[in-house]
Amino acid sequence: MEYYQARTMLLVIFIFPALVECKVRLYNFRVVLTNTTKLCSTKSIPTINGKFPGPTIYAREGDNVNIRLTNQVQHNVTVHWHGVRQLRTGWADGPAYITQCPILPGQSYLYNFTLTGQRGTLLWHAHISWLRATIHGAIVIFPKKGVPYPFPKPDKEKIITLSEWWKADVEAVINQATMTGLPPNISDAHTVNGQTGAVPGCTSPGFTLHVESGKTYLLRIINAALNDELFFKIAGHNITVVEVDATYTKPFSTDTIFIGPGQTTNALLTADKSIGKYLIAVSPFMDTVVAVDNVTAIAFLRYKGTLAFSPPVLTTTPAINATPATSTFMDKLRSLNSKKYPANVPLTVDHDLYFTIGVGIDPCATCINGSKAVADINNVSFIMPTTALLQAHYYNISGVFTDDFPAKPPITFNYTGNNTAMNLKTTNGTRAYRLAFNSAVQVVLQGTTIIAPESHPFHLHGFNFFVVGKGLGNFDPDNDPKKFNLVDPVERNTVSVPTAGWIAIRFKADNPGVWFLHCHLEVHTTWGLKMAFVVDNGKGPNESIPPPPSDLPSC
Repeated sequence: MEYYQARTMLLVIFIFPALVECKVRLYNFRVVLTNTTKLCSTKSIPTINGKFPGPTIYAREGDNVNIRLTNQVQHNVTVHWHGVRQLRTGWADGPAYITQCPILPGQSYLYNFTLTGQRGTLLWHAHISWLRATIHGAIVIFPKKGVPYPFPKPDKEKIITLSEWWKADVEAVINQATMTGLPPNISDAHTVNGQTGAVPGCTSPGFTLHVESGKTYLLRIINAALNDELFFKIAGHNITVVEVDATYTKPFSTDTIFIGPGQTTNALLTADKSIGKYLIAVSPFMDTVVAVDNVTAIAFLRYKGTLAFSPPVLTTTPAINATPATSTFMDKLRSLNSKKYPANVPLTVDHDLYFTIGVGIDPCATCINGSKAVADINNVSFIMPTTALLQAHYYNISGVFTDDFPAKPPITFNYTGNNTAMNLKTTNGTRAYRLAFNSAVQVVLQGTTIIAPESHPFHLHGFNFFVVGKGLGNFDPDNDPKKFNLVDPVERNTVSVPTAGWIAIRFKADNPGVWFLHCHLEVHTTWGLKMAFVVDNGKGPNESIPPPPSDLPSC
């Protein structure tokens, strides 16, 4: 188990009549430039501690995690601990200009949070510009000591991180797109644990997953890609899904995993096939006209005892537009909903929100065509502030944001119909939606067909949510709620809104602070497909935001 300059400190607190152990996990993260060769070309990339993917954070449920992040590059940097609940620790959440100002070159910041009520696989990544292309890694949260998994104990565990790779400087890619107003160039390849495998025009050995016959492996699969939803498949093998986004699920067997950017999936793999080498294929999903990197990443599963140069057992990848495969996988996901791990779904709601999501075109005098691509929620394209929203909220600084984000679309229309005649211009603003502490919230995320429909993986900071319903076309507020699953819906932090369809989620606003909701396709986040919830304090200090740490970066 690699700890990458990590140290563990044991605190023992005396609480009569029992002793309670609380471990503090200490990590030092240095943002540095690292020369890296892929696709037969070398470039310098920002990394953590020179690693791509970055170091894994290991902890147990209930542990306190301290990460000292020191910025030794010329980019401003923040890191987000994706999926960590951050209960009353919003100052450590990480999104630039939402919960903190960036860490400037030469400066450092201590991220300090406790892993409360969570166990499983999450990820961490940069949360400013497109730096998360190479600044990302895994978070592995083991159950409390002595607490077993609610599934057969694996013999070994393996982390598999999926990502994208550009030959060009990724920051140059997005800067050029911002300057021209055009969509950014797509990536050149996908990677498995940092390796592309063989691609046309460049040979590469790729990643190898070594296994022994008869043993069972827990695969911790992470999609750290910027812009691509992906299929993951191992030739000749089924795997059993047991967890997504660090929440246990009812187990089910599948030969293909569908995983969006920011999502994680834990699955059991039993090495029960003939000794040999088996292809692992990671391929993109895109069921609309939007350009996508269609290069399949190649890796191999290799049994102990396989002869050198053995030909691999091959497999077929799902079609790039295999919508039924994505829908089937998502429909199988159910919360474990056991006595120990119940699904506490809000049965009634205090806030019933309907958010239309899509892209548009706004004027841009300096852009090539006099216009630029934008994205919006309820026709609001979010403008990033220059003061962090959480600071503005905590110190009651006026003029940074307004709390009048619309609960419904400003105009009702056939969201998934033929909208070629629609006005493509959006409104702009730094607008948030305010929630009372502990209120129950339902959000219906409605896809639209303006310009082009598309699958949107949406991520909510500071909370898990329950996916109570989904469908194609327009959400029907009279009939669709009758079909909601309020018993064992999957619980997660990131969910894909189907192309020209909708997703309904519910959560309890039990975490005071300012929390980002955004599409996890980085191109859309850049274009403004984001908003924030402001959750007010409750009663007393245990339901309130604590003061910011003394080393919180300033803008």
